[in-house]
Amino acid sequence: MSLSEQASDVVPFFSDESEAEGPEEQGGGAPRPQEEEEASGVSKVRALLTVLVLCYINLLNYMDRFTVAGVLPDIEHFFGINDEKSGLLQTVFICSYMFLAPVFGYLGDRYNRKYIMSMGIMFWSLVTLASSYTPKEHFWALLLTRGLVGVGEASYSTIAPTIIADLYVKEKRTNMLSIFYFAIPVGSGLGYIVGSQVGNIAHDWHWALRVTPGLGLVAVVLLLLVVQEPRRGAIEARTDLHHTSWLTDVQVLSKNRSFVLSTLGFTAVAFVTGSLALWAPTFLFRAAVVNGERPPCFEGNCASTESLIFGTITVVTGVLGVSSGVMISRKLRTRTRRADPLVCAAGLLLSAPFLYLAIVFAQSSTVATYIFIFLGETFLSMNWAIVAYILLVRA
Repeated sequence: MSLSEQASDVVPFFSDESEAEGPEEQGGGAPRPQEEEEASGVSKVRALLTVLVLCYINLLNYMDRFTVAGVLPDIEHFFGINDEKSGLLQTVFICSYMFLAPVFGYLGDRYNRKYIMSMGIMFWSLVTLASSYTPKEHFWALLLTRGLVGVGEASYSTIAPTIIADLYVKEKRTNMLSIFYFAIPVGSGLGYIVGSQVGNIAHDWHWALRVTPGLGLVAVVLLLLVVQEPRRGAIEARTDLHHTSWLTDVQVLSKNRSFVLSTLGFTAVAFVTGSLALWAPTFLFRAAVVNGERPPCFEGNCASTESLIFGTITVVTGVLGVSSGVMISRKLRTRTRRADPLVCAAGLLLSAPFLYLAIVFAQSSTVATYIFIFLGETFLSMNWAIVAYILLVRA
C-alpha cells in the first residue's frame, strides 16, 4: 500500500464531511452499518466496547507517564539527587519509547494486535509496580524500570489507533479517534492529580506508582475478554492500492516538504510540552517557596498542591485547546487552503509570550503564573489535532 493512500484512510480527528477526499467519495460512499459489521467481522456493540476499552488504556498510558512528574520533588528528596539526575527518569523513558515504537508498529502490521498489546500492558504494569519498591541506595534501578515502562507503552500506543481505523470509516472513525486522542490531556492531568494526592495521603511517594499497575491488569483482562481483532483494512477494501517497500515510503516522505517541516515543527512543540510537563509542578513549588507562600520542604510530599492545580489545568486546557483549534481550523478552511498551518502557527505564537510571562511572574505572583500557564497551554494544545491532520491527509 502506498503511503499517501494509506494516510487518507486514517484521518485521526474532527473532519468536515464536505472536505472528504479520495475514491470513496467518488464512488458509492461509505459502507452502511450492516456492511461495516460484515466487513470488519465485529458487531456494532462489540466495536463500541472495543473503542471504550482502548480509550481507557490510553488514559492509563498518559496517567502513568506523568505520575512521576507529580511526585518528582519527593523522589529527589528520597534518593538525594539533583535535577540533572532526576531528569534522566524522563529521558530513559522517551528513548526506549522512541526506538521501540516503530518495532511494535512493524509487529502490529503482521501479528495479532490484541495479544501484542496485552503482553505489553502486562509487562508495563509489572515493571511499574516493581519500580515502586526501589531501595534508596539504587537509583539506577528506578532508571532501568522507567526505561522498561517505555517498552510496554510503545507496544500499545502504536497499535491501538489501527484497530479503531479497522472498525469504522469516515465520520464514525473520525469521532472515535478524536475521543481516543482526548484521553491524552485527561490522562496526563490525572497523572499529576492522582500521583500527588495518593502520595500525600499515604505519606509515601512510592504508593503513587502503585495505582496504575492494578488498573493496567484490569485493562489486560478487558482486552482479552472484550476486544475483538477486526479484519485488517476489510472495512473499506479498495482496488487501487499497491504495496511499496518501507524504504520507498521513507524516500517519498523525505521529499515531501509539508511533511518534513510539519514534523520538525511538532518536534519543537514536543520539546516544550515535555519539559513543561516534567518540571512545571516542581518549578511552581519552588517559586512558592521563594515568594514566602510555602515553607521549604524537607520531609517529602512537597509539591502535592502544585501538582493538583497543574494537573487540573492540563486536563481543562488540553480539551479546550484541541477542540477550539479544530473548530477554528474548520471554519477557516472555507476561506483559505492554508487554514491548518495558519491556526497552528497562531497557536504557537500566542503560547510563547504567555509561557514566558509565567516564568517571569513566578517570583512575584502565583495567581498570575497559573493564569499565564493556563493561556499558554491552551494555545499550545490548539495544534495537536491539526498537525496530525496535516501529516496524515494534507501532506
